[in-house]
Amino acid sequence: MSSEPTQNPAADDEAIGFDDLTRDIAEVPAVEVITTVAVHLMSAAAVKCGLAEGGEADKDLDEARKLITALAGLVTAGAPEISNFHAAPLRDGLRSLQLAFREASVVPDAPGAGPGEKFTGPVYA
Repeated sequence: MSSEPTQNPAADDEAIGFDDLTRDIAEVPAVEVITTVAVHLMSAAAVKCGLAEGGEADKDLDEARKLITALAGLVTAGAPEISNFHAAPLRDGLRSLQLAFREASVVPDAPGAGPGEKFTGPVYA
């Protein structure tokens, strides 16, 4: 007889009241979904720009470019829907990431050709 616990995820879900810990997506306001996704994109882009604790070890500018461009598209398209109150900090974070990318890049992009700049316009320091 083994002393290790058996793995039964369904039983674990019932034991901790999984349904009580989650919200139905229908109850989540759109502004919360948009801002949450934007923050996740920002965090991932910061890591890929080498700005996180791992620094150079996690740096991958190709991946950062993709994440920043996706973030720029989301922020640009979503801003009118979520109000300036929510959009302004997202725009600030996006601009900071665009500048960090430019600084981290060995061969800088031309103005307007950096990540997300097709949505935001050129970003200058």
